[in-house]
Amino acid sequence: MTAQIQVTYHFKNSEQQSGLAGANDSFLRLLEEGLDVRLHARGDQLTISGDEDAAQLTLQIIEALASLIQHQITLSATDVVSAITMGKRGTLEYFGDLYSETLIRDNKGRAVRVKNFGQRQYVQSIRKSDVTFGIGPAGTGKTFLAVAMAISALKRGEVERIIITRPAVEAGESLGFLPGDLKEKVDPYLRPIYDAMNTLIGAEQTQRLMDREVIEIAPLAYMRGRTLDDAFIILDEAQNTTNQQMKMFLTRLGFSSKMVVNGDISQIDLPKGAKSGLISAQRILKDINRISFINFTSADVVRHPVVGLIVNAYEAADQRIKDLKKEQTDNGSRNY
Repeated sequence: MTAQIQVTYHFKNSEQQSGLAGANDSFLRLLEEGLDVRLHARGDQLTISGDEDAAQLTLQIIEALASLIQHQITLSATDVVSAITMGKRGTLEYFGDLYSETLIRDNKGRAVRVKNFGQRQYVQSIRKSDVTFGIGPAGTGKTFLAVAMAISALKRGEVERIIITRPAVEAGESLGFLPGDLKEKVDPYLRPIYDAMNTLIGAEQTQRLMDREVIEIAPLAYMRGRTLDDAFIILDEAQNTTNQQMKMFLTRLGFSSKMVVNGDISQIDLPKGAKSGLISAQRILKDINRISFINFTSADVVRHPVVGLIVNAYEAADQRIKDLKKEQTDNGSRNY
């Protein structure tokens, strides 16, 4: 058992103290929950109590966060969670590098940056590859970063339009009862994409660009028969494509275009017996040049720390079910 110790961090000034603590000490609570330590701020001192490894790691994370404040970066809860995650993964040395580049500024002028090592790999892959697959659980920033990279490419004149699509599998039979044409029926399921667009460039600008067909947000069925040149194309929720849909989508790629395909293979909503096109693509396309696969894990989740724990819990439950089924099958074979 690791010895229990106390270490102390000295705040350099009141600005640093308030920045590290967060509103109502919310950042300190995140550090306590994420690292299993106790933090107590008094005067210009922050006392860290816990087992030796956890306390020392917490001190390193606080120092990394303090360096961001020193460079005039305002911390958010996401930054704190990212620092905790990278600290646990042993990649904290790269934490400061993540903030050295601004991908784009959002509608309120705030810098959009990658938040962890996995996201940095994802962004670098988008830049270098013609087609990038981002595969992993919810909360890893796949959709938001893809939209940010698309808008950045549009602003730099690298593409002439942005096309974002997703299959409508989740809607199921309820689609027929919703008013409007297919696009209007599916629009509610595209809400996360609209939210990302509105955050990055504002609702009015998004609508203007959509009216001019510079931005197109549409269900996957609208992609059939097209060749998409000079475009940044994003397929979201790709785990819900069939093999035929995935092949159809990927072969839409035209000259001077990029594709990003995002999905979570743990949340497949296809009818029983249907195979996910995303899973098949991993196997079929893994060795093709200029196509990259970036795999995120629960450690890359940049939402509240409990989201990562939820992902892990469900993955463990699924694995227990698989193990039980295998055991039953093996027992049945032996009895036979």
